[in-house]
Amino acid sequence: MSRTVELATNRILARIDDHATGWLTFNQPERHNALSLDMWQGMGDAFAAFEDDDDVRVIVMRGAGGKAFVSGADISEFDSKRSNAQQKQEYGAIAGRATKALATCSKPVIALIEGYCIGGGLATALGADIRIATNKSTFGIPAGRLGLGYEYASVAKLSHVVGPSNARHILLSAELFGAEQALDYGLIHQMVDHDNIDEIVTNYSRNVAANAPLTLRAVKASLAAFERGGRPDEIAAAEALVADCFDSEDYKEGRRAFRDKRTPDFTGR
Repeated sequence: MSRTVELATNRILARIDDHATGWLTFNQPERHNALSLDMWQGMGDAFAAFEDDDDVRVIVMRGAGGKAFVSGADISEFDSKRSNAQQKQEYGAIAGRATKALATCSKPVIALIEGYCIGGGLATALGADIRIATNKSTFGIPAGRLGLGYEYASVAKLSHVVGPSNARHILLSAELFGAEQALDYGLIHQMVDHDNIDEIVTNYSRNVAANAPLTLRAVKASLAAFERGGRPDEIAAAEALVADCFDSEDYKEGRRAFRDKRTPDFTGR
């Protein structure tokens, strides 16, 4: 049964539907879902809840209102909560918990992108495994027009996805660009008509959720190890997860379903 995840802020909405999908909604549409400090906290709490819930097999992030995924950080808070180095450190600890929860999530994460996906919003979308955007979406990182520093981890992630040359253009120009350019960069995986994105992402998430959870977890661990340079301990941990797949009941179920020519019913065990 569909249920809501209770959070300390109403600017982040979290629910679990009947198809094993956790939905996280950035809910400040009057500011194009700009990320406030309480939203960073709520995002971290929501991901922790989804990670610990065996009923959740895939997570979808989206923005409320249809006009923005996330338009960046809520700059109106910067004078009171991010005006100097000490406040930046405190702010960064809360935001860092959320970004770490996204980066280390063992479950597939999909970003459903409508409208603006800018600055911190683009960095958040880059944390997803799959990004699907409408043909009306707008992207960019305007840090150069605000005078703030863009952290190494975010620069590295962008460079890994779009390549160093395109990352240079995006960061140095601070220009906005559309979905077609984002698709050409490899920044998004699909560009779809605005009116169809809900149906397309819902069907995609259900397809992912139907796959074997242990397999998906092992795949994500292997990809993360590769992206971080193939550290031996991370490779060993990923290989252990692969071994768990071969010892699982789901592997037995997969073989039975293949033999019986039916859809497998995976349990994550």
